[in-house]
Amino acid sequence: MTTQSKRITIDPITRLEGHGKIEIFLDDHGDVANTYFQIPELRGFEQFCVDRPAEEMPRITNRICGVCPEAHHMAATKALDMLYHVEPSSAVKKLREMFYMTFYVTDHTTHFYALGGPDFVVGPDAPKAERNILGVIHKVGVEIGKQVIDCRMRNHAVIKMLGGRGVHPVAGMPGGWSRALKPEEREEVEVIARKNVDFALFSLKVFDDIVLANQAYVDLVLSDAFTHRTYYMGMVDANNHVNFYDGKVRVVDPDGKEFIKYEAKDYAQHVAERVEPWTYLKFPYLKEVGWKGFVDGKDSGVYCATPLSRLNAADGMATPQAQAAFERYFETLGSKKNGRYQPVHHRLATHWARLVELLYAAERMLELVQDPEITDPNVRVEVYSTPDEGIGCVEAPRGTLTHHYQTDERGMLTRVNLIVGTTNNYAPIAMSVNKAAKALIHNGTVVTDGLLNRIEMAFRNYDPCMSCATHSLPGQMPLEVVVRDASGQEVERLSQFV
Repeated sequence: MTTQSKRITIDPITRLEGHGKIEIFLDDHGDVANTYFQIPELRGFEQFCVDRPAEEMPRITNRICGVCPEAHHMAATKALDMLYHVEPSSAVKKLREMFYMTFYVTDHTTHFYALGGPDFVVGPDAPKAERNILGVIHKVGVEIGKQVIDCRMRNHAVIKMLGGRGVHPVAGMPGGWSRALKPEEREEVEVIARKNVDFALFSLKVFDDIVLANQAYVDLVLSDAFTHRTYYMGMVDANNHVNFYDGKVRVVDPDGKEFIKYEAKDYAQHVAERVEPWTYLKFPYLKEVGWKGFVDGKDSGVYCATPLSRLNAADGMATPQAQAAFERYFETLGSKKNGRYQPVHHRLATHWARLVELLYAAERMLELVQDPEITDPNVRVEVYSTPDEGIGCVEAPRGTLTHHYQTDERGMLTRVNLIVGTTNNYAPIAMSVNKAAKALIHNGTVVTDGLLNRIEMAFRNYDPCMSCATHSLPGQMPLEVVVRDASGQEVERLSQFV
């Protein structure tokens, strides 16, 4: 963190995937005039995938991120289903979804205990050296730390078993999956799934004991500094229940009323992207509303796509214990109108919503591994159709993930478009950082490390993945070079597009 008289810089921001920084500008009175949540890195995935064979995409795009390669692998695989005009069998869909639920358990566990959780478990004002997974283990005990590590280890073993690799899976193919689940493996996975359900219930209890039992934390969650009223996006099944693998994308307005519901292939009719010159990330918004700037409310096209958003967009969960957790969450934080829970707008509540989803993923994994079809050996299909265009969509832990490919008749990619979870959330992240900074920094405020960490909490609840999000060159490359002499005095400043 660096501080000048009218500028505060948090660089790098911490506990996220990728790199970013926060620039806070003060006015003449010492209050916050504006903030910029900047992403200075560029990956360029959309462009360098062009002219490659489409069937390579499940193996290429999962290199976008080391935290959620399974999400990109699954979206790419589903895009190939459409591209090659093949429909996966019921058994293949169940095997894929079970693999995906296993991933969800590991990912949500990582964020709660290692990335977002330290702010509550250790405390937002604790020394920065303690705000990490080791600090969490020290606070809650070694035995709990062992449970967290064991959860990740056992589920990564399942990911490797089903996906072919422990980090970057290779099993997805058009209409199918590269290997079937053996009966003896099914028994092993069932034991793991049962442990996952217990671990998810345990994690919800940890949240109860540490966060909900602490009035200071509850007040922080409910404070206006961390509250926004936006549209909410999430994938739902035929019953409007949360679904991570398949379904339609549903968007509700700030009052909880359904605004649109669309199939993934129609995403471009409803979502547009805005480019700003000061960052490499783009800002998606709802076309039907339009871009009105970084403001919330029903008249703004800004929407959110997170665990909190998915729960707001849905009518419930598809598994029993997750449904009970869903109801308790809304009864504690929200209200009911016309028989439906109203959206929760407190963004720090995303951490609680993430644990409700953790329980759903664990329960759904158990349901799928007990399904007789899960060991069907017929998981590969022959492909004969000429490829043309394919769109695949899943709910990544960080938000709705869409892969869109176009090819020539040989299956060589001619166009690639990716809208990832963090990209969906970039506008609300920027708004949250701005609102938190304005609420916390005023004339005469002593800017401490703990205060700046509370501003970082405004983005951290979104669990952003900047490596996933910075995939497209906007056409202009902002660059600034400052020349200083031996004493550090500025001699010359050269810039373009800044």
